Amino acid sequence: MRSIGINTWVWQSPLTDATVEARLEHVAALGFDAVELPLENLGDLTADVVGPALERTGLAPSVVGAMAPGRDLVGADDEAVAITQEYLRGCVDLAAGIGADAVCGPFYAATGRTWRLSPDERRDAYRQWREHLAPVVEHAASRGVRIGIEPLNRYETSLVNTVDQALEGLDGLLGASLGLALDTYHLNIEERSSAGAIRAAGEHLVHIQVCGSDRGAPGGDQTDWDALIGALDEVGHTGPLVIESFTAENASIATAASIWRPLAPTQDDLARDGLAFLRELTRTGESR
Repeated sequence: MRSIGINTWVWQSPLTDATVEARLEHVAALGFDAVELPLENLGDLTADVVGPALERTGLAPSVVGAMAPGRDLVGADDEAVAITQEYLRGCVDLAAGIGADAVCGPFYAATGRTWRLSPDERRDAYRQWREHLAPVVEHAASRGVRIGIEPLNRYETSLVNTVDQALEGLDGLLGASLGLALDTYHLNIEERSSAGAIRAAGEHLVHIQVCGSDRGAPGGDQTDWDALIGALDEVGHTGPLVIESFTAENASIATAASIWRPLAPTQDDLARDGLAFLRELTRTGESR
């Protein structure tokens, strides 16, 4: 049976050393197997605090980064690129320090930054991206961590919206330390077939985030979940299904993700309902 995880953004932002132990205990008590830890700013979370909390709760970790304004690897000055690279190396170091094998996120431009690109401009942007991401990938390789690049929907970026664009932009750099992280919410908006996008990612798929087509709990929505799980089976991806959603109570994250209304009666309801659906989905899949 596939393991099921959840991102702590469902409840709060930012997650810090001061709050992580109680949050992980809550996630474990709800019955999850894994947890996705956002490192919004360097120093928010440290391995010395997070590691023991993970050991006590038994949760398997992954790390996600947040591309806040000013974090850019494309169309930015040297200082901005260097600051972004330093931040991404810090995400990798946290992952290595807590035993997480993946760091994922839209590691190319600040979330919400959009601009028009001609074909030539896009090719040049992708060249810049590869050049500026390469040292971070090298660092990840040295720490035994794999980076997963996440395409976002058209309202959050104009650079990488689809799996095909990610594969094009990262051509020559993909490998043991760099792949793709896919989110069913963005797939639902940008791809003609979510299952087809997973198949296109293939061996490069590092991580999968799941939620309902409305950004709420998975299940009871428009997503073809059987097809999606079938595609994950086809490409041999056995990692956890990780629920990523957000609370409308947090100004910065809710605004970035356009969460303008509650997506469940409570955030715990969102977590419980999503977990119950995914447990049943994976059990059903095993019987097919």
